[in-house]
Amino acid sequence: MDRLLANGTVNASQSGEGPPLFLFHSLLSDRASFDAIVPELEGSFQTIVPELPGFGRSRAVEGGLVAVADRMAEAVKDAADGAPTIVLGNGYGGFVALQMAIRHPEIASKLILADCGAAFSEPGREAFRNMARVSREKGVEAITDVAMRRLFAPDFQELHPELMRGRREAFLRTNPDVFRAACDALASLDLRTELAGVKVPVLVLVGEHDEATPPRMSHELAAGLPHAELKIIPGCAHVPQLQSPRQFLGAMKGFLL
Repeated sequence: MDRLLANGTVNASQSGEGPPLFLFHSLLSDRASFDAIVPELEGSFQTIVPELPGFGRSRAVEGGLVAVADRMAEAVKDAADGAPTIVLGNGYGGFVALQMAIRHPEIASKLILADCGAAFSEPGREAFRNMARVSREKGVEAITDVAMRRLFAPDFQELHPELMRGRREAFLRTNPDVFRAACDALASLDLRTELAGVKVPVLVLVGEHDEATPPRMSHELAAGLPHAELKIIPGCAHVPQLQSPRQFLGAMKGFLL
């Protein structure tokens, strides 16, 4: 079922029983990117999959990643009602989850940060600046191929045309202003000096072939966190929960207990 959180500003689906588990989606995707793993998770957790601010029916917020993280902290507190909460973020959702944990240390009992990091290299920053510029000049349609390449390797795209059609359609539904604001935020992001303040256990996951947030970013992230474990997911790119749901779930299994 869907429910509204944070004073009606965040739309989320909720299913299952147990301790709350939040799933934050990536910038180039939507909450449907978790559809393949929710049935397994909802057997043990109250699984809550929000649309991040500005996506779907969730209200946009101004103020960059900090404002997005604060809005999601409000949503988590609303849904969890004080219960210990696990938050999983993929890509952009991982950056939101990390920023949220830094600003609201009590918000999560555990974090799973999949295919993100604490800061981009200069080429990584430039890629976001370019996507923002081209989308501003020509619309998000003009960067759809680039976006899909950041999510999936070409051979995976060729083998899964139906999945790719759905992912393209999801990306084209993205609010252009929200997309550009997120690109600008990620292009300037640097949370490395704040990682030591995250005291909860963190599982850092990354697809072996992730080009959007390369594995070196996850290595740096895990090294900067006080209580982190890093796992590389073989054969996967930026959204391993879509590309190989069984591997993704297997990588999390021991950590979720």
